[in-house]
Amino acid sequence: MKYDERACHFNMDTGCVELLLRDGRMISIDCTGVEDELDVTMAQRTELDYLIYNDPLG
Repeated sequence: MKYDERACHFNMDTGCVELLLRDGRMISIDCTGVEDELDVTMAQRTELDYLIYNDPLG
């Protein structure tokens, strides 16, 4: 599924990546919840942290 995004950023207050679509809808992904459900190594967690701040759509 492809989204027509207007903006995407990481909200430090909620720990969520927020994706604002052109039609006004917002998708919020709880990063902490996703990471807690995954069995990730420290190296993978470091990569996820990098993506949050530098390439949230990645």
